[in-house]
Amino acid sequence: MNKAGSVVALVLLLGNVAAFGRGVSPYLPLNLEPEIERQIERALILADKPVMTRPIAAATVLDALPTVCRIDLVLCRQVRLFLDRYMRSSGVMYASAEGAVTGGTERPIPNRHGMSTESDWQVATSLFFQPSDYAIVSLGGIAYQGETIPTGSMLSVGFDRMQLDIGYRGHWLSPLLDSSMLLGTEAQTMPSITLSNYQPLTRLGLRYEAFVARMSRSDSIAFQNGFTSGHPKIAGLHLSIEPVSGWALGVNRLMQYGGGARGGNSIGDVLEAFFRPSRFDNVGPDLSVDEQFGNQVASFTSRFLFPGPTPFALYFEYAGEDTSRGRDYLLGNSALSAGIHFPRLWRRFDLAFETSEWQNGWYVHHVYQDGLTNEGRVIGHWAGDSRLAGDAVGGRSHMLRLGWEPRFGGAFEFRYRTISNEEYSGVDYERGHDVTLRYSRPWSQFVVGAEVHAGRDVFGEDFSRAALFIRFGDGEADRETHGFVDIGSSSPVDFEGAELFVDFGVNVHEVRIDLDDTIPRRTTDAEAAPHFAIGVRRPVSRHSDIGARIELDDIDGHLLVGVRALDYRYRFRSPLALGAFLGAARYDLATPAYGLYGGVGAQWRDLLPGWDLGIDVRYASKVARDDLLPTDPLGGRNDSFYDIASATLTVSRRF
Repeated sequence: MNKAGSVVALVLLLGNVAAFGRGVSPYLPLNLEPEIERQIERALILADKPVMTRPIAAATVLDALPTVCRIDLVLCRQVRLFLDRYMRSSGVMYASAEGAVTGGTERPIPNRHGMSTESDWQVATSLFFQPSDYAIVSLGGIAYQGETIPTGSMLSVGFDRMQLDIGYRGHWLSPLLDSSMLLGTEAQTMPSITLSNYQPLTRLGLRYEAFVARMSRSDSIAFQNGFTSGHPKIAGLHLSIEPVSGWALGVNRLMQYGGGARGGNSIGDVLEAFFRPSRFDNVGPDLSVDEQFGNQVASFTSRFLFPGPTPFALYFEYAGEDTSRGRDYLLGNSALSAGIHFPRLWRRFDLAFETSEWQNGWYVHHVYQDGLTNEGRVIGHWAGDSRLAGDAVGGRSHMLRLGWEPRFGGAFEFRYRTISNEEYSGVDYERGHDVTLRYSRPWSQFVVGAEVHAGRDVFGEDFSRAALFIRFGDGEADRETHGFVDIGSSSPVDFEGAELFVDFGVNVHEVRIDLDDTIPRRTTDAEAAPHFAIGVRRPVSRHSDIGARIELDDIDGHLLVGVRALDYRYRFRSPLALGAFLGAARYDLATPAYGLYGGVGAQWRDLLPGWDLGIDVRYASKVARDDLLPTDPLGGRNDSFYDIASATLTVSRRF
């Protein structure tokens, strides 16, 4: 197909956008068809569309295609042909089958809907029927050794700004690709009722997702000095805004409640626990176990897209298990995740790296003693299944993914994960590793390939699984677009003024230390120490920039890592610029401490060409460390707090 023909085909395709815009939209696969899901993620970054939750509506990708086609024609064709199957009144959305040879110990495969390495087969499919623009019936499921889950079976009604999904709809409440602290696809899909929009509301680009789901049966729900059996519920809420192109900010909440004799709880109870979590939901001296609403987790998320010849996405998630110090806005038992994704490297490669670290207390609860699990699997981060059940130990994980499309056709994907649990647990954990290597290529109307997954878990046991798979419907797309088509490096996404920069300088700081209620608080003397930062920014108006930044400081002999999830700068006509930022901080103590982080600053731009001079005033509030070591204070609290005030003088080099 020549370039003119491609443009014509695209125009014909986009003629159906209006239909999506008026009615409901089907959803794209979620951790079921990794080849096309990877391409869609790449396409949305190139189109300057920050993704905050999944599954992704087909209409969202369709809307992004015109931009993608002007940047990468090959990628555009691949995604377009995949979307063709969604443009009919009925058909197959996806279908796949795999057979495997397994060895070693059994362990969960991350993000595979509850499947473990012992399963020697898997099949998945989803079909749909759309009788009108405002209704879709989907029938789907995933089956593997010992389990069949109707994932993808649901009724969808409504329109672009209010779509109701009833059934087995997946939920992924994070901008990260490989890990979601609150809710992802580590466990089996729960039945739910979901209300959401794929067309943003207001000029701020508001998106919402509210749902109630039923968890698997538990016999360990604390009630009346004993236990009751039943199905706990999960209520979830996501809100995000995209006030400027290429940057989005979101908040997420999950509430686990009810089950058995604890009842379903009234709407009033749900609302009170939502708006007053520290008084109504957490353990308190005036609140018995039976009076407590349940268990809550929350997160703040951010995703920033950097345009240019080598575009990338930078994203963060700051999450907490319940609240801290009786303050609703302070997250307890924190977790911090960050990632970067390059969708186009040297034409044929893409690269993603993600890291997460969490304190103790995640996915366990004194009322729901099975924790935040469904059918025996943690519903959030896959690392929660890399420990003994009920062991609330903290830890950290890393993930590296590299994709390659060679000239001889097909596609390779290499993925490496590693996890290490903290050492304060009574269990002698080792560092865990797993490696996945996949190759796929077109064959007739199908995609065929092979995947090897192997490693060593945190208990020192080896595991392996080698699989052959066949997937329906993507072969035609890959065959048509075989080979790279260079359409030039120009991009319709405006990256004029987008900058990568590094800061060097000095900080002056003091730390207010609050170890326990029985120990007097003290403030350290003011000290000076080195400061380093790396960041990115892009203009969003004539005078305003939005960006993200990671800062490294020596604070009282310990490393403070500050994450500016929102880094705003206003440029005056003169060289002067003023800024403000919000984010989270990690303080490297005996066990890691986390807290909110913010500040303001001023900058004198172009002191020398490409060099800026800046001064910032920063504050990390209630940076909390869990008291888990034998050397920690034995008082009435379970954590220590640090308030860190600092000022920095920096020289910045722009690239």
